[in-house]
Amino acid sequence: MKFEIITIFPEFFSSFFENGILRRALAEGLVTVEVHDLRAFTHDRHRTVDDRPFGGGEGMVLKPGPLAEALAALGIAPKVERHASNAAQAGPPQVVLLSAQGRPFTQAMARELATEERVVLICGRYEGVDERINQLYCDLELSIGDYVLSGGELAAAVVVDATMRLLPGVLGNEASGEFESFGVADAEIATAEDGVPRSQHGSGGLLDYPHFTRPAEFSSLRVPEPLLNGDHAGIRRWRREQQLRKTLANRPDLLAGAALNKEDQKILEAIRKETK
Repeated sequence: MKFEIITIFPEFFSSFFENGILRRALAEGLVTVEVHDLRAFTHDRHRTVDDRPFGGGEGMVLKPGPLAEALAALGIAPKVERHASNAAQAGPPQVVLLSAQGRPFTQAMARELATEERVVLICGRYEGVDERINQLYCDLELSIGDYVLSGGELAAAVVVDATMRLLPGVLGNEASGEFESFGVADAEIATAEDGVPRSQHGSGGLLDYPHFTRPAEFSSLRVPEPLLNGDHAGIRRWRREQQLRKTLANRPDLLAGAALNKEDQKILEAIRKETK
């Protein structure tokens, strides 16, 4: 998979590529990332990439000209032409604009992007990008959260990290990308005899359960007893309850779309009564 990033701050990404899983993925050729300086596609002595917004208002807007030239240099035509000629290509690149006005970036969207061969990320700046670039070239407009950043570079780094870790071979354990918060739902979620999913690996729309490691006691706090007694059914029940507790406390909005059975509903009702 190949990522290409268009930015006015290419040096921002240097340390990001030199550490952790991404560094190993790049070294092993599992992922390719290229960063392109938007200012290289300007033609004035000041390398101007922005201008005042029509209609007035604060801030500056990234000009369409340099961005269009940068995309053309990457071989990217306007999306109408690109998708019309899809039959002659291995597949059109996904061109993504990072902006506060975009759709929320989710784990499901990261899984979708991980199926692409090439993703181009445009880092917004200032008040944003001239909307004509979005209309002409961009397949997706993404936001990583309900807050405003100084630019799209941090957002691009998040998208690259969340997506590339789902590619085959990037993680040491292939299951790690599925068995976590926002992981793919467990196929056997409703088949266990005691009403508890056979595994909490696939979160099924819930947050992950808490994790503990050795020592069994730390700073006067012990690991919960169900994790120590070897009762696998009891461990499943405890973990499921903890998933429900954590989701209800931190992300109650997720419960509406979660795969819940009757036993889950009973547990949630009991938790709600406790917290009243």
